[in-house]
Amino acid sequence: MPVLISGSLAYDYIMDFPDSFKNHILPDHIHILNVCFVVDQLSKNLGGCAGNIAYTMKLLGGEPLVIAPLGSDAGEYLAHFQKHGINTKYVPLTPDKLSSSAHITTDKDDNQIIAYYNGAGDAAADLSVSQVTEPIDLAIIAPTKKDAMIRHAKECYEKKIPFVFDPSHQLTAFDPRELSMLIGQAKFYIANDYEMKLTEEKTGWDTLEMLNHVEVIIMTLGERGSVVITGNERFEIPSCTALSVDDPTGAGDAYRAGFFTAYSQGFDLETCGQVGSLAATYAVEHYGTQNHFFTRASFEERFQTAFRKTLALA
Repeated sequence: MPVLISGSLAYDYIMDFPDSFKNHILPDHIHILNVCFVVDQLSKNLGGCAGNIAYTMKLLGGEPLVIAPLGSDAGEYLAHFQKHGINTKYVPLTPDKLSSSAHITTDKDDNQIIAYYNGAGDAAADLSVSQVTEPIDLAIIAPTKKDAMIRHAKECYEKKIPFVFDPSHQLTAFDPRELSMLIGQAKFYIANDYEMKLTEEKTGWDTLEMLNHVEVIIMTLGERGSVVITGNERFEIPSCTALSVDDPTGAGDAYRAGFFTAYSQGFDLETCGQVGSLAATYAVEHYGTQNHFFTRASFEERFQTAFRKTLALA
């Protein structure tokens, strides 16, 4: 059955600055900051959490249903989705605004300056889960406009659709009451180790207490793998060896796609984490968040090599 994905769709404009920002910013004159960074590389990539998750989920044989708006420049994104067989039924267009976009400049020290334009993403809160006519197995509430995340989580909860709450970089937008409420409505809570610490500070709950409010906690640890925790079990999931590390951006979204595709197909939580781990590895081996590719047969073969057990995706 389909997995509903509420989250952002965006274009990422990634620029490389061949020097250090610190060499061009005078600390004593920060009050009159006026700088221009001449970049030597610019690339345009398809991004946004919902798009990234849906792309890898489709490669794995899942059925993602994205509910998110695009703007007047939607053509390239829609063509990409259509090429890969991703349903665009719930991707409305906002003709008077451009799509959401991130403009990311990275210096040689890996410092980043990011400007984010929400654009058409402002209309996310106008979309409703009630619009979806397909039967839904599971929903993923990924980062987008806060009001949309709250609305879609509430609608899923009321419709008894189990959902994943994945605030990620939007975590700081939620006050303690909102965060506690959303975790309490969800079946899964997923965050990296830093975000989990911040969650504990905001809610006042440690992991044990959090498990009184949510059934499954997933904590991603970057190159150290991930941990899946329930009230009765704890699974330590190792990362998979990458052939190269070209770009870690989007690895978390690929992990989510792998984990919840496997979950929607009935696999146990440990296997779900392992599928997520391998999916994330494919992402880091390629520049950009939707440029990796694999067949299900090649994925299953690599999975067997990595984890010493067979995998048969539907």
